[in-house]
Amino acid sequence: MVGERYEVEIGPVAHGGHCVARTTLAGEERPRVLFVRHTLPGERVVAQVTEGDAASRFLRADAVEVLEPSPDRVPAPCPFSGPGACGGCDWQHVAPGAQRRLKVEVITEQLARLAGLTPQEAGWNGTVEPAPGDKLPKGEVPAWRTRVQYAVDQDGYAGLRRHRSHEVQRIDRCLIAAPGVSELGIESREWPGVAGVQAIAATGSSDRQVLVEPEPGERLPIVELDKPVSVLRIDEHDGGVHRVHGRGFVRERADGRTYRVGSGGFWQIHPKAPDVLVEAVMQGLTPRKGEMALDLYCGVGLFAGAIAERVGERGAVLGIESGKRAVEDARHNLRDLERVRVEHGKVETVLPRTGITEVDIVVLDPPRAGAGQQTVTHLASLSPRRIAYVACDPAALARDLAYFREAGYRPRFLRAFDLFPMTQHVECVAILEPVKQGA
Repeated sequence: MVGERYEVEIGPVAHGGHCVARTTLAGEERPRVLFVRHTLPGERVVAQVTEGDAASRFLRADAVEVLEPSPDRVPAPCPFSGPGACGGCDWQHVAPGAQRRLKVEVITEQLARLAGLTPQEAGWNGTVEPAPGDKLPKGEVPAWRTRVQYAVDQDGYAGLRRHRSHEVQRIDRCLIAAPGVSELGIESREWPGVAGVQAIAATGSSDRQVLVEPEPGERLPIVELDKPVSVLRIDEHDGGVHRVHGRGFVRERADGRTYRVGSGGFWQIHPKAPDVLVEAVMQGLTPRKGEMALDLYCGVGLFAGAIAERVGERGAVLGIESGKRAVEDARHNLRDLERVRVEHGKVETVLPRTGITEVDIVVLDPPRAGAGQQTVTHLASLSPRRIAYVACDPAALARDLAYFREAGYRPRFLRAFDLFPMTQHVECVAILEPVKQGA
């Protein structure tokens, strides 16, 4: 059915960067669901199927012609966005304020469907907050992405993947890339024998880093870029990262501390995100002197460092992280804080082995899949007075909130932040506390 076209009325936005439409196909009685990208609720469009066949439960499609546009539609600022082109941005065609309203609808729907919570019950005011400095006039795009993963086409030119595809859309500039990434000139040179290039521009320093992944059997080309930059090579066999020249890490800064982040390790992509999230988490947890805290999925120690500064010398923080290099960085970053310990391993494995039976506060920032019922139940058994849950996926957050409710915890308040403008992604911080007896 790929390539077939249908004129459809567009319904609500759905989790995943598309909207829902329904159409009755020839010979069928029940309407077929279409997940349509590049459109908006209330529009009437011609949708062209991009994935699916007669046996599929639903079809994926692109809006290739807009018959009745939404008032929230704007001309896409990026010439590489749109049907069949770059898959990096979901909502270049949507006014910035309307993008945040769409994210509100997605969070609201996920909370209701997976957690059985209204915004009021979740302690959420029903808004998605823009990052400081990101509230720009219509037609302007915030350049926020400090880490960009480029793919390289068969001719050796860098670009970005098309949506749900291995095909490469060649570009000459990514509008949402931070200035420190754009100034490297990745797109303007050839990359013979290279499969992919990741560019990193630290915001806590002038550090720039490029990770190059050669094609199998190919040698690393000489990398000469427009700015001073460290170069690392990704091993084709084990995915390990090896330093070619320059530093093997970049220096980032948040909450008054400097953090070493090595070998392309995880750090929030939006330059304002670390401080925004630390502020929200600390405001929710209100750490007190002498408290015992857990920082789960702690990365290079962002939240552990912030909590340790606040609980003081009589307090203690245990971080748990599965990435070996991240653990090394976290231990380096927090080496001046004697009451901080960082353990290497999966949370669900390491936490039970610690023998900890009680803690005061917890922060967890799990991967996109969420923490899961086992970890949630274990955390509740430790009776923390407050838990801060940082979530990059509203569906995973909602599922885990349902597990927390079963374990006796409920949201005190929830905040949502637009730390991924032009995309469907959104970051949430939920603060949970025990349900009082009789409540």
